[in-house]
Parts: sequence; C-alpha cells; structure tokens
Amino acid sequence: MNGLDWTVLIGYFGVMVAIGVWSHKRVDNVSDFFTAGGKMPWWLSGISHHMSGYSAVMFTGYAAIAYTYGVTSYVTWSFPIAIGIAIGARLFAPRLNRVRARLHVSSPLEYLKNRYNLPTQQALAWSGVLLKIVDVGAKWAAIATLLSVFTGVSLNMGILITGAVTAVYCTVGGLWADALTELGQFIIQFVAGIAMLIAVMVELSGFSTLWSVWDEPALDGHTKPLAGPYMMVFLIAYLFIKTFEYNGGMWNQAQRYMATDSAKSATRSASLSAVLWLVWPLVLFFPMWVAPLIIQTDVPADSYALMAEQLLPHGLLGLVIVGFFSHTMAMCSSDANAIAAVVTRDIMPAVSRKVREWDTRTGLLAARWATLLFLGLSMAIATQVNSDFFGDIITVVIKWVAGLMGPIAIPLMLGLLPWFRKSGPTAALISWGVGLVTFWLVNYPIHWNVDGGVPLQYQVSVPLAVSLVLYILIGYVKPEDTPERDAVLAKINNDDDGSGSAAAAIQTPAGAADGVVGAPVKD
Repeated sequence: MNGLDWTVLIGYFGVMVAIGVWSHKRVDNVSDFFTAGGKMPWWLSGISHHMSGYSAVMFTGYAAIAYTYGVTSYVTWSFPIAIGIAIGARLFAPRLNRVRARLHVSSPLEYLKNRYNLPTQQALAWSGVLLKIVDVGAKWAAIATLLSVFTGVSLNMGILITGAVTAVYCTVGGLWADALTELGQFIIQFVAGIAMLIAVMVELSGFSTLWSVWDEPALDGHTKPLAGPYMMVFLIAYLFIKTFEYNGGMWNQAQRYMATDSAKSATRSASLSAVLWLVWPLVLFFPMWVAPLIIQTDVPADSYALMAEQLLPHGLLGLVIVGFFSHTMAMCSSDANAIAAVVTRDIMPAVSRKVREWDTRTGLLAARWATLLFLGLSMAIATQVNSDFFGDIITVVIKWVAGLMGPIAIPLMLGLLPWFRKSGPTAALISWGVGLVTFWLVNYPIHWNVDGGVPLQYQVSVPLAVSLVLYILIGYVKPEDTPERDAVLAKINNDDDGSGSAAAAIQTPAGAADGVVGAPVKD
C-alpha cells in the first residue's frame, strides 16, 4: 500500500462515521434504533439484507476453498443461501414484518414470551448472544488478517481499528446507519469486484478467460460442483441451515424484514436479496477460482489478498481493501444491533424490574451501551480465534455457527408458522437443549473416537436434524396450543395488511410501543 491506498482507506472510514452521525437525527427511540421505525424502503432493506450476510471470511476462508476446490465454493455457499432466502421471501419475511407491526416489538425474540413462555425466550436469547460473540469475533479476525497482509499491522491492532470505526457509526445511528453504510459498501464492493475481475481477465487471456482456462492443469477439478468435504450431504444440510439463518434465525436479517413498512415490502426485500446472492458472488468468486494460474501459495486463505497486491494499481488496491472492510463491518454492525436489541428488549427486562420502567431516553441509551459491550466482547474473542480451542477462522464460521445455529433458530422460525401451532415451550426447550448437546457430542467426544473424525457435513447437520425432529415430534406427543398462542399466530399469519396493526387479540408487551422496554408476560 502507498499513500493513495491509505487515503482511500482513511476516507472510507471517515464516510462511515459521517453516515452514523447523520443517521443519529433519525433515531428518537428504541424502535428507530432497532427497526428503523418500520420506515425503511424495501430496496434499501434488500441491499442491507444482502450485505449483512457477507464478511471478510469470504476473502480468506472461502477464498481458500475456492483456491483449493474451485466452483464448489459457490455451489455450497452462496447458491444455497440464494435458494434459502427465496424460500423465506414468502415463508418468513412477511411474518417477521407482522411481528413488529402487529405485536409492537423491536427485537426478533420479543414475541417468544407470548408464543412460548419467558424461559424459552431467555434460553434462546442467552445462547444466541454467546454464539454471536464467537461468530463476530471470527469476522474481526478475518478482516484483521487481511489488513495484516496488506499493511503489516498486527492482528490485534487491525481488530481494534475496524471495531472502533464500526462502534462509532452503528452505536450512534442504529439500524438506519447500518443500512445506509451498507448501501455505500455495496457500491464500493461493486466497483472493487468489477475491477478485480477485469484485472484477472487482462492478466490471463482477456474476456475469453471466463470459459477458456478450465483445462489448465492448475485448475484440475475446479469445475466440480462438489469436492473435498463439501459433498451432497453438506449441501443439503447447508441449504436447511442457511434457510433458517438468513431469514432471521440469527436475528440480524430478521431486522431488515421488520424494518420495512409492510409485509409486501418485506417480501420484495427478500426477493431482491435472493437475486443478489444468486448473481453477484459469481463475479467475486471467479478471480478466486483462477488464482492458482496467477499465484502460488502455501496459505490459500491469503490467495485473494496476494493476487490483489500483484494485479491492481494503487488506488484500486485501496478500494479492494475497503471492500474487504465493508463486508466485515456490514455484518458485524448488523449483528451488534440485533444483539443489542435482544439484550435490552428480552434479557434485561427479565433480569431487572427497573428495566421495565425505563423511559424512551433511558432505553435508547441502554441500547447504545449494549451495542458497545457486544462489540468489545467480540473483539476480545477475535484475539483468540486461532487458538487450539476455537480452531482457525473458517472452522469457527462453518462448524460452530452452522452447527449451533439450528437448535437456536428452529423454535424462533418455526414458531412463526401455523403448521407448528401445537409445538409449545416443551418442544422448543427440549429441541434447543438436546440440539446443543448433540453438537458437543458429534464435534468432540464422538469426533475424537471415530477413525478420521466425523465428516464436516455431519458435524453441522446432525444437531439441526435432531432439533427439527424433536420440535415437530414433541408438538404432536405433547401439544401445547392455547387460545393465547393461537391468537399470536393469527396476528402473524393474517395477510390482511390493512387491518393487522389494529388487531388486538392478545396482550402485547407493556410499553413495547414507542420504544419503551416492555415487561415480560407470564405464561
């Protein structure tokens, strides 16, 4: 990097902070901070939803997969995400929007007090928060690794720089700042991605590179859609996992649906995100697929960064580095906002009676402090991601998050659907608890005692399968549908948007409207 690259990078950080400060005036209460007051345009929500699913892990962990195995990186990652979001556009997006509009909540988990009971809500909230601290820690480590490759800045200093800038804009401006910075980040990503694609084609054989390079010995096997540990079982498991995760199972994407003005807008938002996930990663991945023709490295995770340094002129190199940052900061800021919502709207009111009496100003202040706390903890975890306990970056992201997300997300997401109305607190808690235990058993005791270890696809799929089966089965064996719970489902599933907000079949959390933290409702 030279002075021009540093100017681009510093200028980017400055713009992100400025957007956060500008967004501050749009945030008057907790509802504005967490769900943009339900006023976000569908197209902005869709772009934000798309961008909040990326991180620099794509340019490190998935770059390693692309460098080693080729197109399987797309087939087993962004393609199932696109299909999953397309499914959720009809199944989950409109229902999550109605959760905000009709139950007057600001957190994706807030409705669970009425759908199940308080213990269920707290179990999902606490376990999800702990998982996301580790998940976001991996994201900080990924971007710090890239920064180290380009600038020589130490891992810990890279974590501190990116975390501090993110903390400023997402803490000051809430979800509005997240969405607007993600729009800017999408534009940057578009320019940087096209620049890298053109640079690779110029380095090889021009436009014909797109179809003429696949017979090269260095790319042997790179056209196989499934390779290595990423086979059909993994693909099917990943499709199920990402259908839950990217439609709200890990909360930050749920907020994008909740932030639109109607269920119809939420569906359009999800459809736009699905199209972007189907098309745009092809542009980003192609340079990674052909990287073995340009550079040779013993560390595949560094391949994209090394190739960018070799091919791009200064200025454009700085823009690509900014693109790396934009991915991670988009995901981490959206996660921070979602976690703060869960902490202040779901966990803290259950812990302290005083929290339930907070006024608008106090609730908003608590939301900002909760955001800072989450960012600080995840940054601390980031310094330990490459330890023996956590494993490398891609292991954390794929195994821990994919494997643990299912047991946490299943009660939340399936609880929205009328077909599972008989599954109540018992089904939710048992499926959650047994799923977490299953993850530990499969990934550690069983893995250690199986010759060659448990294949990756089973490490991530078995916990989800166990939770899914238990949730459905227990609902039939021990049905717990009640008039109150049926009323919650009726509000969420009635597609008459014109009268949804006026319906009042059940008690909504006290003070939930107008951004005041509501009191838990007893089962």
